[in-house]
Amino acid sequence: MEVRNCKDCGKLFNYIGGIPVCPTCSKKIEEKFVEVKEYIYNNPGVNINQVAEENDVSVKQIKQWVREERLCFSENSELGIECEKCGAMIKTGRFCQKCKRQLEDSLSNVYQTKKEPAVQKKKTGSADGKMRFLG
Repeated sequence: MEVRNCKDCGKLFNYIGGIPVCPTCSKKIEEKFVEVKEYIYNNPGVNINQVAEENDVSVKQIKQWVREERLCFSENSELGIECEKCGAMIKTGRFCQKCKRQLEDSLSNVYQTKKEPAVQKKKTGSADGKMRFLG
């Protein structure tokens, strides 16, 4: 196990993986997530800056939750973030549908292999298939 300092409070903790945050700060972040989710649900017309200000959370943290697909804005909501590839406004995730399709197509093209005709092995020994012993 690795020991690290929490990036939020600086306290030492046993790091297992993921974001280097101690269990106490991780719990606080999860509580904030629930507050933000409820706030967005109850106030669908607010922008990200208002959500961050009202819930004492950074805009960066809200965008991270959206990119992780933990938060999803409704289709009629003004809220959204930019696609990482083309900059289009999206409601959740990292890429818009168009860019996702392009990535899927390019990845599937990489993994498609041409089937080559099977090479037949030469048969050794007699054609009758009987076993021979040397004497």
